[in-house]
Amino acid sequence: MTENQPADDEEKYLGNECKELLLSLPKKRGWRTLHLYQFQGFWWETQAIEAVISFQKHFQARDSDIVVATLPKSGTTWLKALTFAVVNRHRFAIKTHPLLTSNPHDLVPYFELHLYANNQLVPDLSKFPEPRLFGTHIPFPSLGTITESNCKIVYVCRNPFDTFISAWHFANKIKPQHQAPLSLDEAFDMYCQGMSPYGPFWDHVLEYWKESLKRPQNVLFFKYEDMKEDVVLHLKRLAEFLDYPFTMEEERNGVIEDIAKLCSFESLKALEVNKTGMIRMSKFENKVFFRKAEVGDWVNYLTPKMEERMSKVIEEKLGGSGLTFKVIPDVANPVQQN
Repeated sequence: MTENQPADDEEKYLGNECKELLLSLPKKRGWRTLHLYQFQGFWWETQAIEAVISFQKHFQARDSDIVVATLPKSGTTWLKALTFAVVNRHRFAIKTHPLLTSNPHDLVPYFELHLYANNQLVPDLSKFPEPRLFGTHIPFPSLGTITESNCKIVYVCRNPFDTFISAWHFANKIKPQHQAPLSLDEAFDMYCQGMSPYGPFWDHVLEYWKESLKRPQNVLFFKYEDMKEDVVLHLKRLAEFLDYPFTMEEERNGVIEDIAKLCSFESLKALEVNKTGMIRMSKFENKVFFRKAEVGDWVNYLTPKMEERMSKVIEEKLGGSGLTFKVIPDVANPVQQN
């Protein structure tokens, strides 16, 4: 695919200002769109750039805001569900909970993919109940007024091996039918070079990691693998961080376990809304957000040579930061070249 190929279909709907900007930005082949553009130190899809520019101009953070931030395919859907359920547990009973009839991405909308996207450049946020809940993949340095506020940011990261495999599957599921699938080898090479949506992955993770160490009262940093091992413990940490701690009575009555079950991958995936519904303000089917949610699935796809390369990238980019990952390799499993 050449750099002179026809414009991305999504670029047709961009404003002239954004189109002019794109002409000046470095670009590479995209994962689900034709191009990724380098903007503000990271790689972005076309419409996300226009949306984030509007977001930076117009969004005014409140200290009461709660932002769920992630790299794509790092446990976003799960963390949105958990956060929404914790904050709103006194408003909704489990049996009639909005999560039973709405996808978590509709309840906790993205800045750049929903609220400021699709030519809705200045959304009306006046009807959002307090505290306002938002989601984002935007790198920390590009968060505008949020970086200067006292709002709460909850970030979850996943080991880069599983994040990559999940992102590769997702991109090929949602890309237009007329575009050729992105091969595993090509996607892996791009990922290791940092060329993935909102990447380089190491910079995205590091920025939030450093901020969580600097301002632990404002940024809570979770690891997906740790959450999978003990969701109840992490739910308690989440509730305390958000200033919605569980009472002793709630703990005795099993409220934490009820929320964990409501928001579990198995429960959410089995719901009719997540089998047949569509995300509001987007063209994506709800079911594409539920694949496996396993830790260590990467061993079924990556060769030993790929594992070695990724490990070197992680050590080179994240070594010395104090941030480590549980990748749970299982060398006994044969690698399947899909």
